[in-house]
Amino acid sequence: MAYTTINKSSEHFNTKLYTGNESTNAITGVGHQPDFVWMKNRDSAYYHGLYDSVRGTGTSKSLYSNANEAEGTNTGNLNLASFDSDGFTLGATSSTNIINKSSQNHVSWNWKAGTSFTNDASSTGIGTIDSAGSFNNDSGFSIVSYTGNNTSGATLKHGLNTAPAMVIVKNRNRTDNRDWVVYHQKLTSASYYIYLNSTGAMAGAYANFWNNTAPNSSVITLGSGDTTTNGNGDTYIAYCFAEKKGYSKFGSYTGNGNADGTFIYTGFSSAFVMVKRIDSTSDWTIFDNKRSTSGGNNVIDKALYPNGNWAEGTGTAVDFTSTGFKWRVNSSAYNGSGSSYIYMAFAKAPLVGTNNVPANAR
Repeated sequence: MAYTTINKSSEHFNTKLYTGNESTNAITGVGHQPDFVWMKNRDSAYYHGLYDSVRGTGTSKSLYSNANEAEGTNTGNLNLASFDSDGFTLGATSSTNIINKSSQNHVSWNWKAGTSFTNDASSTGIGTIDSAGSFNNDSGFSIVSYTGNNTSGATLKHGLNTAPAMVIVKNRNRTDNRDWVVYHQKLTSASYYIYLNSTGAMAGAYANFWNNTAPNSSVITLGSGDTTTNGNGDTYIAYCFAEKKGYSKFGSYTGNGNADGTFIYTGFSSAFVMVKRIDSTSDWTIFDNKRSTSGGNNVIDKALYPNGNWAEGTGTAVDFTSTGFKWRVNSSAYNGSGSSYIYMAFAKAPLVGTNNVPANAR
């Protein structure tokens, strides 16, 4: 059995903790030059801050996973000044900086894309909408910028050499607000969707987002009649994730409603897990291996919530094992009896060899 050629997961994804200073703040130790940085204040109820190298830096380029606001709405509060060789630099702002609050604890989740592309669809014959962005085929991650045309069945190049398992799209310019819409391969079909900034359950059938068509190895397909993904003349950013065995997994599971909870096999020990119940209302939740391992080497008891601005939640919840993750709580948000969930997970270390043996097996 073949595994990904990634030798070190942190060269492609890494969680970095830092302390704010409300001034110029160079964050190092990420392990690569990130192209997508997602930040959150852990101590206070402030917005999430999302930046990427395709859209650029500065106060006007901030996005917020917990809100449907347009790009750069909170211009006085968020400022990523540069993407650096081993991290990023935060700049000072004119008011309280929600991703750089003095003396408070923060977390950043960092993904590398790294290879730029532009696609003139009429010239290349790939897609029908021009796109531009950055991609990393080793790790299966790309960032794609495009302008909508409100045409049913429109397609855009995503830059990867395999079909994305998960796509997150945000309208950047609509001041009347548009939600973050998510395609995930384990939703019922490509006519179904879920919102990142909402507690809402999976919804559908609805052709206007993905035109009832799953992404393929070249393009993402869009519908018409909804400015969330394809409004005429509107600008968008899409974060695309393809599954790489031994490094990333985009799956689903059913809860058992027991403190000796469901075990989810991913084939690696996780560095990051984001989970969402899809058959009922519930928060999205992120766990990672840097914020807490109290209660044992693998037990993670700190949570943050992409759809909310709340401070970090506590309470032992999940065990990051050598080959997956196991719930240690009876919770409707993660492990309700008979409840359905989707997740995205990234490895602490990639698998090697041919016998399902992780590099960091214990």
